[in-house]
Amino acid sequence: MRDFHFPGRSPVLATNGMCATSHPLAAKTAIDILERGGNAMDAAIAGAVLLGICEPQMTGIGGDCFVLYSPAGSDEVLALNGSGRAPAALDAATLRDAGETVVPLRSAHAVTIPTAIDAFCHLSDTLGQIGLEAVLAPAIRYADAGIPVAPRVAFDWANEAKSLQGKAREHFLLSGKAPKVGEVFRAPGQAEVLRRVAKDGRDAFYTGEIAEDMVAALNAAGGLHTVQDFTDARADASTPVAAPYKDLEVVEHPPNGQGATALLLLNILAQFDIAGMDPLGAERVHIEAEATKLAYDARNRFLADPEHTTRLDHMLALETARKLAALIDPKKAMAAAAPLSEAVHRDTIYITVVDRDGMAVSLIYSIFHGFGSGIASDKFGILLQNRGAGFTLEEGHPNELKGGKRPMHTIIPGMIREQGRVVMPFGVMGGAYQPCGHARFASNITDFGMDPQAAIDAPRAFSDNGILKVERGYSEAVRAKLADLGHKVQVPDTALGGAQAIRIGKDGVLEGGSDPRKDGCALGY
Repeated sequence: MRDFHFPGRSPVLATNGMCATSHPLAAKTAIDILERGGNAMDAAIAGAVLLGICEPQMTGIGGDCFVLYSPAGSDEVLALNGSGRAPAALDAATLRDAGETVVPLRSAHAVTIPTAIDAFCHLSDTLGQIGLEAVLAPAIRYADAGIPVAPRVAFDWANEAKSLQGKAREHFLLSGKAPKVGEVFRAPGQAEVLRRVAKDGRDAFYTGEIAEDMVAALNAAGGLHTVQDFTDARADASTPVAAPYKDLEVVEHPPNGQGATALLLLNILAQFDIAGMDPLGAERVHIEAEATKLAYDARNRFLADPEHTTRLDHMLALETARKLAALIDPKKAMAAAAPLSEAVHRDTIYITVVDRDGMAVSLIYSIFHGFGSGIASDKFGILLQNRGAGFTLEEGHPNELKGGKRPMHTIIPGMIREQGRVVMPFGVMGGAYQPCGHARFASNITDFGMDPQAAIDAPRAFSDNGILKVERGYSEAVRAKLADLGHKVQVPDTALGGAQAIRIGKDGVLEGGSDPRKDGCALGY
């Protein structure tokens, strides 16, 4: 139990349904959907699409998603890959010949085909209860009427506004400037897109005028996209990957997401007595940082489009984790592993919903960098992701850019089982930080007995490209000791990630936690 002398959040408790996400209007919308007879999938989609209006710098209908879900009355976890592919005509050799060494972040070449809308339509049709029109109605209403900009959103918007190009500046700036806290943002073009999708389904987005609007903007920016690339976009069912950590089983989305990185990291940490360490001490941060370097190095070499990932079993093998753990010196930091093979970002939303029947949804949805590519379609103002920056241009690498191929993604939804029972959908936003965040969350829960809210609130650290980022929640003494161990320590300008979780009690009580690093909350009824 938290100390009520200090600021903090209590867990949210309810029995009929629960949502935890990064904006209160989206959480309220999800609960409204549950109260009117929708299930957890209906509610998660409604909240996620609305988050694209609440937090347009983080996500939107021009982006991708990954989903884990457990059907009502089941402890099975299923996965849907709603990530998009590179346009068929694009190839790494084209960019190498042009003198590029990486995919340019804010170019049309970084835009993979947004596939979240196809995923949402598929999930609504196959698992939802109230229909797409009802699910999209809240986002349509808010996109037309507008949403007051929340404090964290305004902070991020101001930092990322420089990324907006051309027509995107008209759609996402107010009088040429990033909106301030409380100013109202409207997206009438996106409202019209959602109205058409509500009426005619995914084809309204991927064919005809809407697809042509996106393709025209991309072609004008030098992209090789075609309407056929959009017509061919499809979300695919996939099989989750999982690994035990102490008394928990952590379930992750398979490649091309980086969930396997979180599992490898947990397997490395399992070789140490983490529970015997001070949860806020330097020893734990050091071991976690060293394990992170090793796990991320494996990720950079092995993870890619599922059809090109061949070493997944090796990454998940306990023998691999044991060999890597043996490389860690408890008294000295190792040199950083090679730089990340994809561009680092922190811009993502996550939503989790559990309904009264026990369906649990873990959904993550992103446009990659702040405001994605910075390119928006002229008529409808659809901001397009830059997930293609997740490819490498290294010839022969599993994650090499190729037409029709999916890039390695940083976004990962999570789910936890305990003794075979699904007990907690969870997610930790924050780009490259996410596997480290998943591992730390699971460790906080089982090594230190924290409730979901306390596990989320606890300070974070992240070894990132030779820098150990240590939040202000740690003491100066801890930072000094880490520096003595050889780490290059910095306090990051922006807090690390943003987490959401819902614990499902055996007695039916739902316990929600939401990250104070974001504007959102957990709500139940």
